[in-house]
Amino acid sequence: MQDSFRMEWLLEISRCVVRDLDKYGICVVDNFMGRERAETIHRSVVSMYDTGVFVEGETVGLKSSKLGTAKNVRSDKITWVDGSENNCATIAHLIATVDTIIMNFIRINRLTQSGHQTPIGGRTKAMVSCYPGNGSHYVKHVDNPNRDGRCITSTYYVNKDWDAKETGGLLRMFPQAWPTKVVDIEPILDRMVFFWSDRRNPHEVQPSFRTRYAITIWYFDAKEREEAKERNNIKTNVAVESH
Repeated sequence: MQDSFRMEWLLEISRCVVRDLDKYGICVVDNFMGRERAETIHRSVVSMYDTGVFVEGETVGLKSSKLGTAKNVRSDKITWVDGSENNCATIAHLIATVDTIIMNFIRINRLTQSGHQTPIGGRTKAMVSCYPGNGSHYVKHVDNPNRDGRCITSTYYVNKDWDAKETGGLLRMFPQAWPTKVVDIEPILDRMVFFWSDRRNPHEVQPSFRTRYAITIWYFDAKEREEAKERNNIKTNVAVESH
């Protein structure tokens, strides 16, 4: 019964993602994994950060010799995981949950013949990011401005007791669907955000004055991704943004 309820819940979330991406370009889901799992993921991420495996986030178009310039653009630290690493079982569960929603998303669009019909195939590993306080930020940007294949951005937040009025760190979006508005999203514990990765959704991470964690997975437009590989001889992950 519990498995049946969970599958129905995942299907309902998938319908919301289809509806909201089609209408707004963004979908926000709270209580995504449940409080207990969310807190376990939080502990795993903090433990991972404490081991020193995170590195400076990279910025497309800026060489490593321009580190100072890059830090003016973004000041987060990142690491990549697939869920098989030590102490990452709940992150593996998170990845599997998002995979299920995206597979449902594809099926729903195929059945209804509406919304996004581009074939989605493949994804990145999960990128775990940390903004270590002290005003760390990421200026306004687009995840996929150059047709590298990324189609859907999914970002999960694991920040306990977050209050943006005191500590900042908002994800501010400038959705093309609402050209006269901005959308401010607090990075609270157990919140998942889906949005189109291309120029429809410029966004920024506002200065954070407390350590801020997120886990991001990008899903590919299969055709665009193959074209990008042929064009650029891509052999590794292209995703370098964090949210």
